[in-house]
Amino acid sequence: MEGVEVDGGDAVLSPLAKWKNEVSRTFRYYLDRSAPYTFRRWLGTLTAASIYMLRVYYGRGFYVISYGVGTYILNLLIGFLSPKVDPELEASEGASLPPKDNDEFRPFVRRLPEFLFWYATTKAFIVAFLMTFCSIFDVPVFWPILLCYWIFLFVLTMKRQITHMIRYKYDPFNIGKKKHTGNKSD
Repeated sequence: MEGVEVDGGDAVLSPLAKWKNEVSRTFRYYLDRSAPYTFRRWLGTLTAASIYMLRVYYGRGFYVISYGVGTYILNLLIGFLSPKVDPELEASEGASLPPKDNDEFRPFVRRLPEFLFWYATTKAFIVAFLMTFCSIFDVPVFWPILLCYWIFLFVLTMKRQITHMIRYKYDPFNIGKKKHTGNKSD
């Protein structure tokens, strides 16, 4: 129960709802302010990932959580490397990527933007770190099998993604349009 309605239909918020709203607004404010600082954001994520890895290494457990985080981040990476409009599915309507080199330049639009990729990755490491404090998630497994399976999954997924990039001639790391200098004959 967030609030109680009064005569005019206006809701009177409870103190807990007001506090939740204020915390949410403050969090969003600082999250939005961090958007232009890409390097610093990823450095913070690397720090969170390092702390998590140290916790798993010294705790000698929680390998299932690590496998889940790795699989989740692999899924995010595929979204980050994929175009928003898949040329394979949109072939009849015209793809958003130019099919020929001389076509009009259309920038690469990601299915998962960098900011959301960073946010989801950071959140995944923080949640995984918090899960290491609950012994119920420390399932005894033979971790080399999980590692081998994850590497196998990574190689197959990246092979498919790179083949897709080559087939439809897009580069997710391209910053802008290529500049042609023309023939320089001296």
